[in-house]
Amino acid sequence: MSDVLFIKTSSLGDVIHHMPALTEARRSRPDARFAWVVDEAYAPLAGLHPAVDEVIPVAARAWRSSLHRPSAWRAMMQFVRGLRTRRYDEIVDTQGLFLKSALIARCARGRRHGYDSGSIRERAASWLYDVRHRVARDRHAIERNRALTGLALGYAPEGPPDYGLDRSRLAPAGGARYGILLHGTARPEKQWPEDNWRALAQMLGGEIDLVVLHGSASERARAERIASASPRAQVPEREPLDAVARTIAGASFVVGVDTGLLHLAAALGVPLVAIFCASEPGLTGPMGQGPMKVLGGHGAMPSVDEVAAAIADVTGARRV
Repeated sequence: MSDVLFIKTSSLGDVIHHMPALTEARRSRPDARFAWVVDEAYAPLAGLHPAVDEVIPVAARAWRSSLHRPSAWRAMMQFVRGLRTRRYDEIVDTQGLFLKSALIARCARGRRHGYDSGSIRERAASWLYDVRHRVARDRHAIERNRALTGLALGYAPEGPPDYGLDRSRLAPAGGARYGILLHGTARPEKQWPEDNWRALAQMLGGEIDLVVLHGSASERARAERIASASPRAQVPEREPLDAVARTIAGASFVVGVDTGLLHLAAALGVPLVAIFCASEPGLTGPMGQGPMKVLGGHGAMPSVDEVAAAIADVTGARRV
């Protein structure tokens, strides 16, 4: 039995984009043992993938913010010692960043695979790999992950991406119908105007329950304002990502801006409307097997009416 270590630490969208490569790798190596190094915040989500035998959480963000403390250095050394207790046949770094992933790959024991200097975002990271692979940079992130993993493990990716997540297993049984609004994103230029969200919530509020998710204090405040436009909207407390995945899996539809949870909805095959306001979906947009509409793009902001029509389209009804 071979041991394979995958390294994809963050962000949420990148972690989800890595899942189809794992599904495919498992088909190629059904008896292998797969471990995944991932940021501790995303470890609950990584653990949902059936191909993963071990999730190895890394607290890199916490360490970077406390490098002046001896406790952070002790925690880093403890992580490295734990990582080196096992020798891996192959180590595959699909992240391609010097500090976030390549240095971790270098600390692990085994043959290290990554992108070559012409295929990687941070060229210095490629110096830390034993085997460097060329993968076109103009391909979608999911396809780049699949291609690199296939080159590292000796198979050719085929067919559409399969995230390996079973929506029917995750969705709450017998739950009420509800839609999810994903308004929060780390980059302000990716946001859809709050007035648009309020108008959409008001438009949908007489037809279906709405759940307005959030990820920070400022997002919660905005979520409360959006929810106030509909008597059937609620703002839940923050939950671990595996619980959020179950909430999304049970939704009748999801509407969201370019954010990690949008990609989770796509991975689960939930009917989806994606709103792009500042980025092009061709390289990092949602991919999945469920009903989906992608609206907007760089400099092209969709209207409330366009989003409402797209919801009706993906849910297969004139009215939600």
